[in-house]
Amino acid sequence: MAASFCAMAQDRILHGDIDGRDNETYRSVPFDVPPGVTRITVAFDYTGIEQHTTVDLGLLGPDGFRGQDGFRGWSGGSKHVFTVSATDATPSYLPGAIRPGRWTLLLGIPNIRNNAHASYTARVWFAHDAATAWGPDVLNPPLRKEAGWYRGDLHMHGAHSDGSCTNQSRAQRVPCPLFLTVEAAVNRGLDFIALSDHNTVSQFNDIRELQPYFDRLLLMPARELTTFSGHANLFGASQPVDFRVGSASVPDWNALLRNVSTLHGVISINHARRPDDETCMGCGWAPKDPVDMHLVQAIEAVNGPDAIRPALSGIPFWQNQISKGYRLTAIGGSDNHDAKSVVYLPGSSIPIGTPTTVVHARELSMPAILDGIRAGHVFIDVQGTRDRMLDLTARAGDQTAEMGDALSASAGSTVKITVTTSALAGDHIEIIADGKTIQPNADLAIHGAQQSASFDWSSDGKRHWVRANVLGTGGELLMVGNPIYING
Repeated sequence: MAASFCAMAQDRILHGDIDGRDNETYRSVPFDVPPGVTRITVAFDYTGIEQHTTVDLGLLGPDGFRGQDGFRGWSGGSKHVFTVSATDATPSYLPGAIRPGRWTLLLGIPNIRNNAHASYTARVWFAHDAATAWGPDVLNPPLRKEAGWYRGDLHMHGAHSDGSCTNQSRAQRVPCPLFLTVEAAVNRGLDFIALSDHNTVSQFNDIRELQPYFDRLLLMPARELTTFSGHANLFGASQPVDFRVGSASVPDWNALLRNVSTLHGVISINHARRPDDETCMGCGWAPKDPVDMHLVQAIEAVNGPDAIRPALSGIPFWQNQISKGYRLTAIGGSDNHDAKSVVYLPGSSIPIGTPTTVVHARELSMPAILDGIRAGHVFIDVQGTRDRMLDLTARAGDQTAEMGDALSASAGSTVKITVTTSALAGDHIEIIADGKTIQPNADLAIHGAQQSASFDWSSDGKRHWVRANVLGTGGELLMVGNPIYING
């Protein structure tokens, strides 16, 4: 999926020349948009800037300046790359349906000298399918190109659903603007967040405005699919989704999951053990019919303060699924509903970044983060610190594996398992195999700022999974690791 997302070849290349006779004129550059296009992205360049040649830019739909699908925006000389789709558009441009027909790139030429010549090139990309729906890499370049562990929050709400905060005068609560959520994430030192308002995609348009400024924080499109029988986050897909489980069009969760499986996103079941009654309508995972868990990629094992409310923890639900043979990644999310919250008190909104989901990814981009989650290269920092680390690796013969990976080990062979921690001195490693805590022959106390502890696992040739937690001095859960699957 990542290759198709990032390596989109342009669908149209439009060339032209201008000279002094074009000064203070407009030029229409038409191009045809075929049926089935859901997004148009344009990258525009021209020569002659050193001679003060200036070319402004706009876009017209098939109706020109007339009709409902006519004028789609004007950015002047401020932008050289822009996009329009039904859900979102670059600021200066209007979101809306992409009708097939003849569209027009509108050029304004406020200045070109009498004896000057210049040429322009417009590269145009069309998104036809879900894999490319968020646009090519010219529109969404990686914020960092190096591999590493990236810290994020995968669950939050703002003004586009039920997130609220006090207004400037602190006189009343109002829908909380998205930029406050983004600033709070920056202040927590996060690398990425997923904007997951309930069922809507209107927040995606705000992302287009905010992302260029917040060039160190990746803003990922998401939404919380909110039904009468459970909630699930869908990450990385921009298309609207029919969420009406129990209706004629979406009779059950399997129908919904099959529909979203074509969108190349990641879907995660949220807060599975919440109440499913008037105190939290539809919050708990309570489908009426059995659900094909092969259609799910992740489980929100830690939602907000779950670690201090064990009865609501999603960890037992998650571990039960992986014990059944489903390789589902444990993730966490604050479920923040008030971006101004900085300290959690019972009954209040938990701060953004608590917990933090930490993903080992090849770069800081949406495709890379989603691929890291799919692969299970993830741990959860329950308290949302900036520096705590947990890593689990295994080696059997010439095979190596990290969290989320599988390796084969024949009966009688030995698997060497290593747990590495940072910034957790004084705490304690917990090893869990197949859902039960075990005591390997190793010192699991954490003595230093950075430490590795290894032990041997004797394989019986059967299927197992092994993972690690870190517990604090009072037994509180600090870190949650994903499994390595042995003969998985």
